[in-house]
Amino acid sequence: MTTSQEELLPATRRALLHRIAVAQAEGRAPSLVAAVVRDGRAVWHGARTSVEGHGPDENVQYRIGSITKTFTAVLVLRLRDEGVLDLADPLEKHLPGTGAGEATVAELLAHTSGLAAESPGPWWERTPGSLRPELSDVLGEKPFLHPVGRRHHYSNPGFTLLGALVEELRGAPWEEVLQREVLEPLGLSRTSAQPRAPHAGGWAVHPWADVMQPEPAEDLGRMAPAGQLWSTTGDLARFAVFLAKGDDRVLSAESVREMRTPAAPAEAADVVDGVSYGLGMQIQHRNGRLLVGHSGSLPGFLANLTISVADDVAAVVLANCTSGPPLSVVGADLVRIVAEAEPRIPEPWRPLSDADPSVVELAGQWYWGTYAFGLRVTADGLISLGPLSGNGRSSRFRANGDGTWTGLEGYYAGELLRAVRRPDGTVSHLDLGSFVFTRQPYEEGAPVPGGVDPQGWRGIG
Repeated sequence: MTTSQEELLPATRRALLHRIAVAQAEGRAPSLVAAVVRDGRAVWHGARTSVEGHGPDENVQYRIGSITKTFTAVLVLRLRDEGVLDLADPLEKHLPGTGAGEATVAELLAHTSGLAAESPGPWWERTPGSLRPELSDVLGEKPFLHPVGRRHHYSNPGFTLLGALVEELRGAPWEEVLQREVLEPLGLSRTSAQPRAPHAGGWAVHPWADVMQPEPAEDLGRMAPAGQLWSTTGDLARFAVFLAKGDDRVLSAESVREMRTPAAPAEAADVVDGVSYGLGMQIQHRNGRLLVGHSGSLPGFLANLTISVADDVAAVVLANCTSGPPLSVVGADLVRIVAEAEPRIPEPWRPLSDADPSVVELAGQWYWGTYAFGLRVTADGLISLGPLSGNGRSSRFRANGDGTWTGLEGYYAGELLRAVRRPDGTVSHLDLGSFVFTRQPYEEGAPVPGGVDPQGWRGIG
């Protein structure tokens, strides 16, 4: 991935610099670094610092806290894709004896396991991991606070269990598996469990005075899969590209899309805020834009990774302070600045290279009852079905190779669509999850459930 400062317009670059300058000054961060990704590569990097004559670049490490969880989730999804486990498997099947085994792998990934948010005992982020050498030390005597699978409750111990699951099934330490299966293939040479020079020091800034003191940088031990990693804006920019597009050496585009799909029931406050959680990824709606990624914090550090897949823009923001600028807001603003100032130029329209006449004949207008729908056959090999007016149910469908299609999103996600043909080969109707779509509303002779009135359409006289 190359970095080009010239690819953004000067006004856009200044707006980005202004945004991080305001964040660093108002948030009183000792330093703040940021990067913007577009078209699969970093196109801007900026830094602000309190140290005269020094500006950290894209190779300086900062601790990224809970963004580590997304890396751990990638390792778990790899196990699933290899058939080693199923996301519906209870943890007990693969990692027995934890006392939290009734939670499924998916529930742990989505923070719906019912486990406590934190580990018992002293503040785990500021104390050595050696104080919690075993999983029982991380979980405590009563690990569950809520019924399993019923609500979203963020849990750091839950991702500790997922890291232990990776170690159990791979037969190697979590850090070693991560290095081999994710960091090396993606070229993330500046991401590591321990800090490597050059790296920033973590600071606590006094809330009521412009003074600071250093924060300890503890090895989290068993809790490492929940928040141990150090990284750079350069590496996280590459990671953002992977989370948006996939990489078959690590995870397919379909699997990273699954990570970005809501998997947890939203709390009432989250519904208002438009916030949800996927499989190791945070999801939010902000100013009409769908954003995915993850935030992170550990004493001395704040981190944020924000991606708008639709705009093909991502932002990374890192700071070395315990509390300070709201990086999730800053990251969203950086994405918005680029997306609005330099909107994505769509690829040229191109026709299908090989059109199947039996599919093309399905294109056009269809009716479910009296609701009018349009079916389109698109150059990407999909078909789309959606209402011609209003906000009804719509979806794209992927061909299964046997004359049927599977819905990809919304109400029809996973539902089967098939064209039902008459004995002479002509299309009678579409069957979508038992719903009958006909060429005319309540078409005479069509197998409309409940039948069609033999007198047909008429006025009232």
